[in-house]
Amino acid sequence: MLEMSCGMITNNEQVLSHEEIYCKNIFSQGRGLMFRSRKNLVMEFKSPRKISLHMWFVKYPIDVFLLDAEMKVVEVKRGFKPWSLWKSSEKGKYLVEMAESSCRVELGDVLEFRNQKLGTQP
Repeated sequence: MLEMSCGMITNNEQVLSHEEIYCKNIFSQGRGLMFRSRKNLVMEFKSPRKISLHMWFVKYPIDVFLLDAEMKVVEVKRGFKPWSLWKSSEKGKYLVEMAESSCRVELGDVLEFRNQKLGTQP
């Protein structure tokens, strides 16, 4: 399976997203949010890395949260606009893309992925 539902994302027991696309392989990560209606997305990488993103064929702005292996937010990109580029200055193991201004997440927050459909945490 190239992508699956992650369940929900929480921050200090506050639900940030009830359902998102979960991408663990290069194919689903490459597609990301291109050609999709408003969705939230989580990418997991095999090891921490700096991230380069583009917003080609994404028609709405998003907020991007880069997390380390302990799920701590190490970088935030707010208002990432369609048809633009961004490169992280920090390394991350997880990347969360959410509709712009849909949640309150700050540097240092620890997020939790609750994978209800699969019964495990990614």
